[in-house]
Amino acid sequence: MGLTNIYRFSFTASSLRLNEMILVAQATLQDRTIDYTNELGNGKEATGKRMLKEYQKRISKLTTKQLQVLAHSDYNNQRHMAFLSVCKTYGFIRDFVVEILREKLLVFDYQISEGEYISFYRRKADLHPEMESLTEKSQNKIRQVVFTILAQAGIIDSVKNKTIQPQILDTQLIDVIVKDDSQWLKVFFMSDMDIKNTITNI
Repeated sequence: MGLTNIYRFSFTASSLRLNEMILVAQATLQDRTIDYTNELGNGKEATGKRMLKEYQKRISKLTTKQLQVLAHSDYNNQRHMAFLSVCKTYGFIRDFVVEILREKLLVFDYQISEGEYISFYRRKADLHPEMESLTEKSQNKIRQVVFTILAQAGIIDSVKNKTIQPQILDTQLIDVIVKDDSQWLKVFFMSDMDIKNTITNI
């Protein structure tokens, strides 16, 4: 799992937006130019340009086979792959999922509290000087978008309830992740033992 030392928070520009992610993935594979003003920006050029840049940043982290899954697989696989691209792009979200949500689910604790998020945030802020300049407004936006992405990805049931959802991955998805780096299975809550067994069986 490729780790990034510096946290970046430009994911606040957009939540998961699966349909738009699929559109950009398909256009990338087809080498097609996107009319970002109308296809992504609802008629607003600046918005569309900003969204396109964000989605391109995310899908650039995917392997070619992962990109193909995002563009042409079924809904669940596409949603999982869009979420993987977010975790690959943003270390803050990846770490929250692996260090907090995964550890809770592995001991059958499915409820995430605001306090647990706040504790995670404060702990990371002590380790990441780039977080010192974030205003309270920015911190609130980060929290809001993190939980929105988790809900849209099916990682939690909703922003309101914040109940962690066990993940079921099909063989196609597991295969394209393992061929990249099996450690990325952790963002879907797979245990170390299950990851080891999965590698052995492929």
